[in-house]
Amino acid sequence: MIIFGTKGYLYQLAILTLVCGRCGNPAAHTLRKRVTKFTLFFVPLFPVSTKYATQCTFCGAEQHVGGEQAGQLQAQAAAGGPGGQQPYGQPQQPYRS
Repeated sequence: MIIFGTKGYLYQLAILTLVCGRCGNPAAHTLRKRVTKFTLFFVPLFPVSTKYATQCTFCGAEQHVGGEQAGQLQAQAAAGGPGGQQPYGQPQQPYRS
């Protein structure tokens, strides 16, 4: 008897500040990676599919993005550029009037 199937994994890659396409609010969006792996005797062996999506934290709308666009968004968040957040532990720029 052989036992096989699939198992899903969800990874949170980044948090970005974007304008939501549904509600129109500039809100935090989580960039998530969803991986489905083939399992044999409950041991995950290799990925079958990989999908990326962003989800608005204000209204909950989810938008699917391609792998290339997800890589660009993740790099943007890591760099702390427009739309991204600075990583924890990084000093903020002082406020000057």
